[in-house]
Amino acid sequence: MKKLISENLKILFLIASLFLCPAMAGAATVSPNPADAQPQNFWTLNEEGGITWTFDGRAHSDHIEMSGKRMSVVLRYGLDAQGHFSLSRGMVWPLLRTVPNDTHASLQRQLAWNPLEAVNVRRSMVAVDESVKSIKLRGMMEVESSSCGLDIRRIIAPSTELPALVELIVLKNNTQRAISFQIDNRDFSQTVPTEFCVDGPYVIRQTLHGAGVYRLEPGDSVVYSVLTSAWKQGTVLPEWNAQQEVEARRSLVDEWMQNLVLESPDAVLNRMFAFSKIRAQESIFATKGGPLHGPGGEAYYAAIWANDQAEYANPFFPFTGYDYASASALNSYQHFARFMNDAYEPIPSSIIAEGDDYWNGAGDRGDAAMIAYGASRYVLARGSRSEAEQLWPLIEWCLEFCHRKLNADGVVLSNCDELEGRFPAGEANLCTSSLYFDALRSASMLARDLGKGRKVEKLYKERARALESAIDRYFHAIVEGFDTYRYFEGNDVLRSWICIPLTMGIFTRAQGTLDALYSPRLWTQDGMLTQAGSETFWDRSTLYALRGALMAGDTGRTLSFLQYYSTTRLLGSHVPYAIEAWPEGSQRHLSAESALYARIITEGLFGIRPTGLRSFTVSPRLPADWPSMTLRRVHLCGECLDLEVRRNEKGTVVVRMVREGKVPVERSATDNLSFTL
Repeated sequence: MKKLISENLKILFLIASLFLCPAMAGAATVSPNPADAQPQNFWTLNEEGGITWTFDGRAHSDHIEMSGKRMSVVLRYGLDAQGHFSLSRGMVWPLLRTVPNDTHASLQRQLAWNPLEAVNVRRSMVAVDESVKSIKLRGMMEVESSSCGLDIRRIIAPSTELPALVELIVLKNNTQRAISFQIDNRDFSQTVPTEFCVDGPYVIRQTLHGAGVYRLEPGDSVVYSVLTSAWKQGTVLPEWNAQQEVEARRSLVDEWMQNLVLESPDAVLNRMFAFSKIRAQESIFATKGGPLHGPGGEAYYAAIWANDQAEYANPFFPFTGYDYASASALNSYQHFARFMNDAYEPIPSSIIAEGDDYWNGAGDRGDAAMIAYGASRYVLARGSRSEAEQLWPLIEWCLEFCHRKLNADGVVLSNCDELEGRFPAGEANLCTSSLYFDALRSASMLARDLGKGRKVEKLYKERARALESAIDRYFHAIVEGFDTYRYFEGNDVLRSWICIPLTMGIFTRAQGTLDALYSPRLWTQDGMLTQAGSETFWDRSTLYALRGALMAGDTGRTLSFLQYYSTTRLLGSHVPYAIEAWPEGSQRHLSAESALYARIITEGLFGIRPTGLRSFTVSPRLPADWPSMTLRRVHLCGECLDLEVRRNEKGTVVVRMVREGKVPVERSATDNLSFTL
């Protein structure tokens, strides 16, 4: 009884602390859901490596983006209380540019025609009486339903190479009698006039293959398909086969899934990590300016940004072994390098219109720091001396640009940050200086491996040390009772981007910062607020915070928040990827956010940090109740390897590096455990 009373008192004290004292609330381990409400899940993990929504009478709708090299689509889908399926297609063709040819000038159309409307059984339309059983997602959408005695299976997938969305429909007789029906030819085309096109006119087509009259015996089936595509008028269309297109997409998804594989005791984390690779890698478009990774969201295509691509996604791509992704990273940095100049005017924030133009409407957002950070991390992880030599001038230029922007206090000045004035950032913000700090560290390592001389290596090391001290002097503050950082001079409200020093290996104010991040002032059911007291959240700061918290060794508390976040995003009401923001953008599935999620695992949980073209460190954060965790087929510093982390019989954490044809290397884990290849 005494023990029970004691535990109840502890609970009451915790509840009181959450409401009465922010600093005490942060120090406690708060629930991943401060409102103490369970997320409403619609989806479950399936045995095929995907997720399944089995209809249970609950009406629900959602949207998901999928991309190929020459198109993207946002599928808006849902079920009503009777299980009737609705679907519209937000089609985007990034390589068909419209007028004016700016950031948002990809040809777009909203198309809602249901291909089942072409099927008539005994003068009944199959689409009217359709009842959905389940929907599956794994890099494509699969819908299983029934109507008029037919089992219906729809597969909806972007073509890997064509500017087209493929819909493959299988109709199977599930009765004991023959069924006769007709599939009407519903071909459709629309011409976009020349005055609206950069290189037009363009023609949008929906083409149905498989029209005709059919008689199906019990158990028999028939397949028909619809291709939604757009082309420049006069283009000779290639032959296409829907089944081959679906298999090509499935094969590509399998390739992504089979590299950089997380094996842990948590099946949801494993699956969310696998899905993050799909979204991060699919959104790369074959533009006339070379492969360009684009955020998506029916807004951002055939263009690159210093944050989304240079900072977020590109440093992750080498780990995947997907050469097309790495080619897009190298290409993006080369595009930014075109704008280096002797006067050290800012590099544009974004290169748009397939590389033909640029956008710099927010001024200097700290873009040089973003590019230097991302490019140096990318080449170290890639392990290619040739690519490192190509990008070294860009890294040097960006570092010098930042150095020239130091104020009297030794931190970096910029007009704003990546939020471009949505929230105040002062004249010098914490993000820009933190990114510059890490870029200096990486550049010193790279200078050593490229033989740039001891003087260069030493210079960058000294500048990094000086900047680390300046960051603490300038940004350290007690904010809302927490011993953490002010985001800029004069800032007295908690901001989620106080997490960023942690991701750069600066742990001086780790405890207070973590307590602030996980306090009810910032953490909500939807992740971290951009600013305490607001309603706005951007997943990118939540994803940075979770990574930084693990890097700082806050494993137990952070794992619960990560599990909550992952379950919500993968199995909840809006799935299956990390999102951009709310209320802006209606929680779009921008692709670089998925790369940020994956980096929680590679850099946070496993603590992988390239330290040279052929060397890296590992600082694993194996949770107390996990016996082991493994990353299979990690592509790092020019090698493909496995990293196995386990707890031996003595309780010691051991890291084992396994390379094909090489003797495994096994060591007891410490912070910054070094491996040389």
